[in-house]
Amino acid sequence: MRTTDVITAVGIETTEDELLIRLADREVRIPWDRCSPVLAAATTEERRRAELSPGGYGIHWPMLDEDLSIGGLAK
Repeated sequence: MRTTDVITAVGIETTEDELLIRLADREVRIPWDRCSPVLAAATTEERRRAELSPGGYGIHWPMLDEDLSIGGLAK
């Protein structure tokens, strides 16, 4: 994969029902049950604590010790 092919996020938002990923050119909404089994079983508070990596390449949920790549989610 070339560097120009790497998908990064400019922002994220969590709701009770889904994860919203803001890319430079669009938004991607993903229901929790399509993100991961860990996130599907998590509480709203655990999901809300999501942290976007400084480079926008991934998301970390510290309360759950869960990490997902933006590229894998936004395909």
